[in-house]
Amino acid sequence: MELSTPVEKVPRVGPWYQKRLKRLGIKTVRDIIFHFPHRYEDFSNLIPIAHIEEGGPAFAEASSGKPFCFQGEITDLKNIRTFRKRMVLTQATLKDQTGTLKAIWFNQPYLISTFKKGDYVCLAGKVTKKGRAMYLSGPAYEKIRNPKSEVLNKLQIPNSNLTHTGRLIPVYPETEGLSSKWLRFIVKPVLLEIKDKLPDPLPQTIRQKFDFLPLNQALWQIHFPDNLESSQEAKKRFAFEELFELSIFVLRERLKLAKEKAQAVPLNLGVIKEFVGGLPFKLTSAQKKAAWQILKDLEKPRPMNRLLEGDVGSGKTVVAAIAILNVVKAGFQTAFMAPTEILANQHYDTFDRLLAVFDIKVGLMTGKKKIKEEADVTVGTHALIQEGVKFPNLALVVVDEQHRFGVEQRARLCRGYGGQAKLIPHLLSMTATPIPRTLSLTVFGDLDLSLLDEMPEGRKKVITKIVKPQEKRETYEFIREKVKAGRQVFVICPRIEPSKTSNGQLNGQVSQRQFSWLDVKAVKQEYEKLSKDVFPDLKVGMLHGKMKTKEKEQVMQNFKEGEIDVLVATSVVEVGVDIPNATIMLIEGAEKFGLAQLHQFRGRVGRGQEQSWCFLFTESPGLITNRRLRALVSSDSGFELAEKDLKIRGPGDFSGQRQWGLPDLAMASLADVSLVEKARNEAKDILHLDPELEKYPLLRERLREFRERVHLE
Repeated sequence: MELSTPVEKVPRVGPWYQKRLKRLGIKTVRDIIFHFPHRYEDFSNLIPIAHIEEGGPAFAEASSGKPFCFQGEITDLKNIRTFRKRMVLTQATLKDQTGTLKAIWFNQPYLISTFKKGDYVCLAGKVTKKGRAMYLSGPAYEKIRNPKSEVLNKLQIPNSNLTHTGRLIPVYPETEGLSSKWLRFIVKPVLLEIKDKLPDPLPQTIRQKFDFLPLNQALWQIHFPDNLESSQEAKKRFAFEELFELSIFVLRERLKLAKEKAQAVPLNLGVIKEFVGGLPFKLTSAQKKAAWQILKDLEKPRPMNRLLEGDVGSGKTVVAAIAILNVVKAGFQTAFMAPTEILANQHYDTFDRLLAVFDIKVGLMTGKKKIKEEADVTVGTHALIQEGVKFPNLALVVVDEQHRFGVEQRARLCRGYGGQAKLIPHLLSMTATPIPRTLSLTVFGDLDLSLLDEMPEGRKKVITKIVKPQEKRETYEFIREKVKAGRQVFVICPRIEPSKTSNGQLNGQVSQRQFSWLDVKAVKQEYEKLSKDVFPDLKVGMLHGKMKTKEKEQVMQNFKEGEIDVLVATSVVEVGVDIPNATIMLIEGAEKFGLAQLHQFRGRVGRGQEQSWCFLFTESPGLITNRRLRALVSSDSGFELAEKDLKIRGPGDFSGQRQWGLPDLAMASLADVSLVEKARNEAKDILHLDPELEKYPLLRERLREFRERVHLE
């Protein structure tokens, strides 16, 4: 058996299980042993039955709900049908040398054939006292209480090689039809066969420097740890390894890009000064610094790879316009890619207005629209990189809210680049989502950073308030007053369609995550309510991603022209939409969004001279919800909120990182600045001495696999 062995060749994994394993992304033996537990259940407290009897040494702990393990012989076993509650109870009597204990399972009649009288078993769970009898029940988090069980070989009592009881038990990410017990049943024999045959890709010098466990020990301790400390040591090793591989990956991308050639664009200081002097506002110091960094990068004959990071309203578009103007006046083309058609249209209007005085032709290209075939600047969506689109003289690509845009995608834009086909365009990536430091060191480690950490003068702080259900009516009246005074309103909802089930029920049983999304407000439902019941005297519109392009464009145009007072929308307005007359942002189900996203929504208002408000409607003011929403109320710094979001929600949900396919441990460890910095420093040191990793063939092979698993571009 090797790491590449398909799961279908693993003993006891038939076609039925293969399909379910593939749902978890498990296709090979490697996937099996690197499918790590996300937590553990502690069933290591193995004691005699007499210890939990009244007056026994474990009686007080039993009363407090602590789980225990008991080993003994089944002396009685039967199924009992209860007609009142229509369920089957499976009862067993467990006997050891010190006493007897009754065990009970609910609605698991098949257990009558799993066990038989005379079997030696280990049972694990919590004990409850009922009269003079002690009953064993499952962990409190399970809805149907039942003990964990494991049949033992009588000759091996006491058994030191337990899998499902009598130790720390790994609990894995599961899917329907695949329980953690079944996964343990498969993982353990595979691990025992293969773990000592695997070469360790983490260089020995690094393992010794940080005292990391060797691969074989780490694999065993992360699946079947001796204790919690050992599991944490194993997790730390694998987290470092994943961060280390990620750091090497992005740093090698930087080295690879440095070998490419780009068009050197001379700095035209005169035209830049003319442009800046004609603006109706002063540039901030941060804008001037960022523009200068970009212009100096453009002068070099190697491709710029820069991220312009600025809070909502900090003026990124004007900085991009400076770079675009300089490139076009040097005789080259620019492509500007936006994430949605709405934003592409908006940026087209902005650049057409800003650059008109300089006789620059601005074109637009989306899935349905094409304006000006041979433009100096072409604004568009992903339609820009479709087959048949050519830019014969492209020198700069600007992408908005899409940080990963690699060499291959840039090369695609350069089809038909005349005699300069080997040149790669410069890249300026822009984001309004402030990126925590650990992310900028890892995921964005190949990008140079320009930071807009100042806001333009005259911007008023948006007043943010948490609104409880009983305060809604008062808030609606406040909104009506502001609309009557000429202002406009955004209302954001998390879903488009209302749930087809009611009261958060799905076949009577719903997980907490399912419930939270089944019970949220829906755009269509909210639109009906606001237009008919709450604001029948106002003009209410609706916008969501499922609408046709022309419909969306018409709605936005109507909103811009004041024909809509209240626009009910999904997160389609999260980034970039600019309506200066909109001064109120109302967010339904605010607890469903992360801090970074809520801050993006808030940034859609406060863009004019009038005072603006952001109202956070919440139906579930729990501890975490209150902590997050209060953080938004108390801070208007996107950078500060991004760090808080990372700590509160975890990296997996920050800014859609799941889309990159990062390994779970690497993602979870992005909050650990120290570990991230260690991994990055070691990666830099190794690449400095051996950029092609010739001395590290195992590491080079892991990076090849890493590239296939993780999609950073």
